[in-house]
Amino acid sequence: MSIFLIIMHVIVCIALIMIVLLQTGKGADMGAAFGGGSSQTLFGSTGASTFLSKATTVAAVVFMLTSLSLAYMSTHKTGDSIMTDKKAPIEQQAAPAAPAAPEKSSEPKPETSQPAEPAQTE
Repeated sequence: MSIFLIIMHVIVCIALIMIVLLQTGKGADMGAAFGGGSSQTLFGSTGASTFLSKATTVAAVVFMLTSLSLAYMSTHKTGDSIMTDKKAPIEQQAAPAAPAAPEKSSEPKPETSQPAEPAQTE
């Protein structure tokens, strides 16, 4: 269904662009309004709606409906995931390292609070 809506949306977009570009602007009669003595005013009534204006309205409505439908479908996906067959990995907690047993030696090590001086080389 979404593929159909996307194809329809693209076709309507292209049609809407073409229909709007084919229409003449309202300013096309401006030269006749100032010196031609025409019955239309500058921004007056445009008369009966043409085929292109009706087609523009229909294309705009279809464009909005397909836009809303695609937006709704993209936020409410009910598709399956490719990961449904896989189980979640078991997280193993690292065991805390046991303190090393002090080595028994015959000589007691001197305990100093200051660090040893680095050896100097000449």
